[in-house]
Amino acid sequence: MKLAIVGGGSTYTPELIDGFIRLHRELPIEELVLVDTDPTRLELVGAVSRRMLAKGGHPARLLTTDDLVVGVTDADAVLIQLRVGGQDAREQDESWPHEVDCIGQETTGPGGLAKALRTVPVVLRIADVVRQHAKPDAWIVDFTNPVGIVTRALLQAGHRAVGLCNVAIGFQRRFAAEAGVEPDRVALAHVGLNHLTWERGVFIDGIDRLPQAIEDNVGDLADTVELAPALLAQLGVIPSYYLRYYYAHDEVLHEQRHNATRAAEVRAIENELLGLYADPRVDTKPEILEKRGGAFYSEAAIELLIAIRGGTDQPRVVNLRNDGVLPFLPDDHVIEVPARHIDDRFVAEPVAALPDDISGLISAVAGYERLALEAAVEGGRDRVLRAMRAHPLVLQHERAEKLTDLLLAANGRFLEWA
Repeated sequence: MKLAIVGGGSTYTPELIDGFIRLHRELPIEELVLVDTDPTRLELVGAVSRRMLAKGGHPARLLTTDDLVVGVTDADAVLIQLRVGGQDAREQDESWPHEVDCIGQETTGPGGLAKALRTVPVVLRIADVVRQHAKPDAWIVDFTNPVGIVTRALLQAGHRAVGLCNVAIGFQRRFAAEAGVEPDRVALAHVGLNHLTWERGVFIDGIDRLPQAIEDNVGDLADTVELAPALLAQLGVIPSYYLRYYYAHDEVLHEQRHNATRAAEVRAIENELLGLYADPRVDTKPEILEKRGGAFYSEAAIELLIAIRGGTDQPRVVNLRNDGVLPFLPDDHVIEVPARHIDDRFVAEPVAALPDDISGLISAVAGYERLALEAAVEGGRDRVLRAMRAHPLVLQHERAEKLTDLLLAANGRFLEWA
């Protein structure tokens, strides 16, 4: 198997390498190519990755390149993990919305729209190269945020793609550890859109343990997602951490205005990681990488790649076409639910009807996502304004006008039409 990682100079990459080493029997990678346009990062991450593979006894040949065509040629799968604009653009996403009393976040709200506008055109160009040069049946695995919008862009353009997020696997691993069982004995009733999801059931050996978990440990579960215990008790489900931007918007906004941005924190962690990667003695995943985010990223990616290769029919939470699973959304919208890989395609597991408060919020955000993708593909201030105004965290026209101007001022250099 040849696997290409576009954005391979990311400080995340050693997390993947560590997973490849631990699970090499399940996923026999023969050639691994890291593709990146940043020569310094590529050199440092490539070097530590080679040392890790050597120490772990993994036989894969690792190559690094800034040439996308070379990297993806004859690849069996291509994993895309990009951050267009880097941490500097992220810091802006987390800052300028505050001027209009909105939360600043790189995947949710006004900042998420900015990231979509920067990212979608770049990913589509990469995907076109993959279509021309990778193997005809190669899959694109998208780990690039905003995953739901980016995955829909890929599918809409006819690419063989699936989106991946680590929120669900984080919950699965937590419940497995608490129950003292292997993770594959835990199945989640996970539903929603990327970064807008709820755990409606936690099944261990087919028995739903979530109601009892909420009754016995609602405080701990609420602390995990930083929401009020009363909210979880009333909903009877566990919202993802990203629901905090909706359910506790004003509290989050207050925190953001009085604390450093997450981008500043991550930048400091990345600088430390790059220093460690430059040390020829470092040949294992540094502990500080856990603070970088992306917990269980490698396991989620590897489980998905194993499924694509036909190694298991275990349901995995992915981003894929709706196709009637959530009847209140268009078929071509992208949702995040458990799915099995069957006959070379992902087939979603059935989803029970959702309560009105959850389906209503999903519908509203889905409407925004469709307008955001249109703006990202077609361009134009009017399309950006419509998408901005449609987001449930914005809505007011005057606020949307101001936010659109702030977005364009901060991101004009990334937008070919601006």
